[in-house]
Amino acid sequence: MHNNETPSHWVQRWTHLIPPGGSVLDVACGHGRHMRWLADAGHRVTGVDRSPEAIAAVQPLGRAVQADIENGAWPFAGERFDAVVVTNYLWRPLLSTLLESVAPGGVLIYETFAAGNETVGKPSRPDFLLQPGELLQVCQLMHVVAFEDGFCDQPARFVQRITAVRKPTEPPALPARHPLTATG
Repeated sequence: MHNNETPSHWVQRWTHLIPPGGSVLDVACGHGRHMRWLADAGHRVTGVDRSPEAIAAVQPLGRAVQADIENGAWPFAGERFDAVVVTNYLWRPLLSTLLESVAPGGVLIYETFAAGNETVGKPSRPDFLLQPGELLQVCQLMHVVAFEDGFCDQPARFVQRITAVRKPTEPPALPARHPLTATG
């Protein structure tokens, strides 16, 4: 059953960087494993997916938007979120829009498949696999808090993950503190 899926460990690990009660956009939200996790943590969640079944499943959790974000207009033009969460999804033409959707001081939490995954399963098309260091390049103007690019087993897959904070519009007097663990 979809709604019992465990949230990504990467998303769980970095949720503490989202301000209490912050707004979160879950891109390609599916049946809501991350929306549920983030709503339970007290965040205002928005999910977007092209599947009507997925949107019906997540409507009780927060704002649910059915949209084909690969072929249609971006449904959140001009909106900014305290966090943008993306897992197991890659559409390169949307990357700059996703970064622009992160509010100043907000966080991008992104995890998806990487080159090498074609040797262990799907996805296997290069269009759906990040190249080495690609997320680092995409997030070069953000403050990268954490980055991983490698192989996981259980299940076997190649992944790339990044957690990056969009720099505030006004530089703070003191360096920003982005705790590496929930307890600091």
